Amino acid sequence: MNSDFEPPPKSWSVLSTLGGVVTAVTAIALLNTWSKHLSSTASNSTKVSTATASPAKQAETVAKLDAQSVVLSGTPIPQSELTATAIPYIASGVGTLTPEETAIARQAWLYFQRNWNEETGLVNSVDGFTSVTMWDQAAAIAALVSAKELNIIPAVEFNTKMRRMLKTLASMPLYKDELPNKVYNSKTLIPVNYGQLDKREEIGWSALDLGRMAIWLKIVETKYPLLRSRTQAVWQHWQVDRLTKKGQMYGTAVVQGKEQYNQEGRLGYENYAAYGLKLWGLNVKQALDSKSNTAFINLYGQGIPYDKRDSKNSGANNYVLSEPYILDGIETGFQALPKAYADRILAAQEARYQATKQLTAVTEDNLDRAPYFVYSSLFVNGQPWATIADTGEKYNNLRFLSAKAAIGWHVLYNTAYTRSLSDFVQTNLKTEKGWYNGFYEALREPNKALTANNNGVILQSLLYKQVGQPLTVWAGVQLPRSSSN
Repeated sequence: MNSDFEPPPKSWSVLSTLGGVVTAVTAIALLNTWSKHLSSTASNSTKVSTATASPAKQAETVAKLDAQSVVLSGTPIPQSELTATAIPYIASGVGTLTPEETAIARQAWLYFQRNWNEETGLVNSVDGFTSVTMWDQAAAIAALVSAKELNIIPAVEFNTKMRRMLKTLASMPLYKDELPNKVYNSKTLIPVNYGQLDKREEIGWSALDLGRMAIWLKIVETKYPLLRSRTQAVWQHWQVDRLTKKGQMYGTAVVQGKEQYNQEGRLGYENYAAYGLKLWGLNVKQALDSKSNTAFINLYGQGIPYDKRDSKNSGANNYVLSEPYILDGIETGFQALPKAYADRILAAQEARYQATKQLTAVTEDNLDRAPYFVYSSLFVNGQPWATIADTGEKYNNLRFLSAKAAIGWHVLYNTAYTRSLSDFVQTNLKTEKGWYNGFYEALREPNKALTANNNGVILQSLLYKQVGQPLTVWAGVQLPRSSSN
């Protein structure tokens, strides 16, 4: 554990330490309302390609195999593998998108057409609800850039929308006039608490959210020089010195009217977000360290990395998830995290499929039913293949194959297994509103939640496939010369 870490009270530690991963979509009161509008059953025509046993029997069998798959003393990754990817990772199968891939991208853009707020240029985090976080707004920037470059929208529409968005980000009210609040009303720009869209309330800011935003602001200003003054205005609007201390990232939360200032992040998202802040010259040396707090556990014969700082010894959950590795590969070329870590995390999910015949691509996301947001993890707090809420309560019956993880893994690795994941998404999760978030393993029906992050990650994945380079490399982003990280 880093000596700078100050564990918050356990009653709210996950929120303060994991920041944007939680703040992006944990508006429980809002989602309770939203869920009433969704059907909890899938169409009888849904095509499921994974199992022939009854759902209950299959879930029982898979649970037993998952439990048996664990070897606590995992196989570490040799130093030679850790340093093997010295240059940004190049896409496999690079080139012009196939008609099938173009259709996937256009389908994802439908979400943003429905959820764009013209008054502000901000995008709803969840379909039909005017609430947004900076994590999800970064997903919207990624989607807008992708839509332009994939010829889904004309340049004039891109310029109009991007200028409107950046103008808002450079002038919106901030938490204590310092940094963006964790959540806003995307239509009125009022800083709010979760699910209370009409009541102004400042609840703190997330370094993880702003780290992802930092990456996309840098991509935009470098790729489109005419927008540089606008992205600079956004950064200058923020008191960015509050984001870091002694090489670590810090965020705030308001608890019983008092501000708490705490270290944010665990292996995965911590490193990914820190790289974004590094691009703007901030000292995040400790947050980028992917070795000091890392241990390994074997799952189905694959030694996967996890953060030793868990809920028991730090007060924060140490989720092992697909998304931070996918984002790092697509955006930076595995400059924040070793590619060998991503290799193992994908390999463990494929090995699980080989043993259980259950297609696996797990990460965190919204659900269309209570508890409305879960972390579908390879490993968390000593538990293999656990799906939990931020409270730590288990919801393994709601584990789901993630659409964004399936598409992201496929464009990065392009294997027979990732092709199966991608094909499954296309067969089962298409809707006239975009792409559903996923497909429940045990229930055998779609997770019908619709979100900006899911559809945004799908769009940027396909842009990466077309350009054949990590998106920061494609845009020409370079680390600042003065960086001491």
